[in-house]
Amino acid sequence: MSVLSADARRDFEIHRYPALIYALVPVLAVVLQAWLPRLLGRFAWFDLPLVITVFFALSRRNPIQGSILGGILGIFEDALSGHPVGINGIAKTLVGYLAATVGILVNVENHAVRLIMTFLLSLVGSATYFFVVRFLLGMSVDTNWMSELYKAIGNSVIALVLFPLLDRTKIRD
Repeated sequence: MSVLSADARRDFEIHRYPALIYALVPVLAVVLQAWLPRLLGRFAWFDLPLVITVFFALSRRNPIQGSILGGILGIFEDALSGHPVGINGIAKTLVGYLAATVGILVNVENHAVRLIMTFLLSLVGSATYFFVVRFLLGMSVDTNWMSELYKAIGNSVIALVLFPLLDRTKIRD
């Protein structure tokens, strides 16, 4: 049995998607993230740009691409939601980096691993968001961790449905 290095494993299992998927899915996620919470109000327990960042970062297994995608989605989310620009960018950059790094080390084809990763990375994103708002910007923020737990569960459920659908768009070699 041969043992592959991390670089060889990453190169072997990188998934590619059509350019249209790379363009439309993140834009749709940001637009829905800005629009749906206005309809659902306080029951908006999801973060679609985070889920998309996790998906592409896990699939591509490239920390730089994961960080850039997360940062761009976070900044656009801030611009559309009225938050100070950059807060979600910082949080999603960290999430994209961590997801891609874990994608290099762990087999992420398993749905249970993806579900757990989405749940944990959602909590990491929320903690980073609250850290930046509270300690770096000095703003007061209501920290309701039960709501963040529900948000992490909601993101995991969305990922459970969305990831297999996006997997069907993979370019097969």
